[in-house]
Amino acid sequence: MKIYLEARAFVAALFVCCALCGTARATPQPAAAIASAHPLATRAGYAVLEQGGNAFDAAIAVAAALAVVEPYSSGLGGGGFFLLHRAQDGHQVFVDGREIAPAAAKREQYVDESGKLHPGATTQGGTSVGVPGLPAALAHVARRYGRLPLAASLAPAVKLARDGFPVDNRYARIAKLREQHLQNSPRAAAIFLHEGTVPTLGHVVRQPELAVTLERLGREGAPAFYTGHIAEALVRAVNAAGGAWAKDDLAGYRAVEREPIRVRYRDATIVSAPLPSAGGIALAQTLTMLQGYDIGDPLEPRNAHLVVEALRRAFHDRALHLGDSDQASVPVAHLLDREYLRQRAATIDPRHASSSAALEERNAVKTESGNTTHLSVVDGAGNRVAATLSINWIFGSGIVAGDTGVLLNNEMDDFTVRTDVANSYRLHGSDANAIAPGKRPLSSMTPTFVEDSRGVLVVGAPGGSRIVSQVLLATLAHLHARRVDVRALVAAPRYHHQYLPDRVEIEPDAFGASWSQAMSSYGHRLETARRKWGNLQAVFQARDLSSAEAASDPRGGDIAWY
Repeated sequence: MKIYLEARAFVAALFVCCALCGTARATPQPAAAIASAHPLATRAGYAVLEQGGNAFDAAIAVAAALAVVEPYSSGLGGGGFFLLHRAQDGHQVFVDGREIAPAAAKREQYVDESGKLHPGATTQGGTSVGVPGLPAALAHVARRYGRLPLAASLAPAVKLARDGFPVDNRYARIAKLREQHLQNSPRAAAIFLHEGTVPTLGHVVRQPELAVTLERLGREGAPAFYTGHIAEALVRAVNAAGGAWAKDDLAGYRAVEREPIRVRYRDATIVSAPLPSAGGIALAQTLTMLQGYDIGDPLEPRNAHLVVEALRRAFHDRALHLGDSDQASVPVAHLLDREYLRQRAATIDPRHASSSAALEERNAVKTESGNTTHLSVVDGAGNRVAATLSINWIFGSGIVAGDTGVLLNNEMDDFTVRTDVANSYRLHGSDANAIAPGKRPLSSMTPTFVEDSRGVLVVGAPGGSRIVSQVLLATLAHLHARRVDVRALVAAPRYHHQYLPDRVEIEPDAFGASWSQAMSSYGHRLETARRKWGNLQAVFQARDLSSAEAASDPRGGDIAWY
């Protein structure tokens, strides 16, 4: 009901978006749907569809708009992944716009002579910043798959950056969490705070310098960002904050196309993210391990126990093996082999929880924070995009690069500095994810397609390592349900397990006493999180393209249009 009420409240604003984006109207295409983490970004996508763009153009518009109105979650100074399906020939591809480590990056920069981690080395200052990948990914998708010029798809974001957007409750709440962090950076404070403090509701956040950067990116493509004035400003800002970048770090960056991960589960085909995202492998492993069980509603305790045990084993494999396969030897084929996963599933006791220590305890998973965003798009022709974007921590490193308006990430925290040292989220990593020049850090981002005889679900979420369990639970619930209900999928309660720490994390006020007692009877240790997590964005398109619907997670207070 909340989504419907908010949607009606914003109907009038839809016409404002039309003027904002230079279109006469913003009536969606038949069977088109967009779900994103901010209504202004969703409207930007629809405006581009109305200009004749396809789902790929719309995804660019949404991603760029999110970079403006959700600076705490994503941006041109960050990176992300785009999972694409082209309807005319069925071509599916994963566009990797993940950040990379600069050429001078070495483990030794982050530890002292005794091997102790320098406080804040991976989360603050220039040593925390990876070379951004989002601008290259946007230009790549536009050039290879879009119908409109890149400038047209970026136009709504340019307008939002120049004219500004009003502070809402979500912005104010999140900015308060990092108020001191922003205050420590005069450029960031001048943009994202007001007179040094969190802006009041309705205050308009304007980013004219970012608007100029977006315009240049639209006119000139990726070279505008990775060479010349913008690149020089990025290098100066990072190095002034203690980093060690060179112009070649930016000039050599390329978005990479990769083959997606595919798995069959019952009568459905699931397509998801390959390395350097660990999410698709974990999703494929858990689903394959669960094939031998009669899994119904994943929230029912018996089924939840089995899901938790499959997640435990998938995250154990991630901890031991996964990293950037361009630079590390990762046994992907073995990890996805059905016989191997059958053997893994055979170690699950249907009546009692395993111990993570018994799974040859070595290293736990390394992941990024929950400060990420996701968008899902389908157009009337059947093209579709699932894209997950991040700058890691809230407001990233807090470094704004000169007069570019670009807020930089702190994704170096997603690498493993030492295998025996946990990151900011009490999680460890393996040598496969060690810092190395030009390497992409491991990620949990899991943009996914779930296709069966009814149609296709396009889904993804922010939430760090909990992205995987969110997408898994939505997939299982969707395939179990007799009737498609995307609003129920995004609103359903959540639980999570990631091998270490060895506990089942549950959302507050999500499960009753009987559920908790049943899970405890299996031997699981439950831990209630301080707050609900995730911001799942889902669209479903009927197989015959006759209809589509979208839903945004009510936890984020966001809106989906269809």
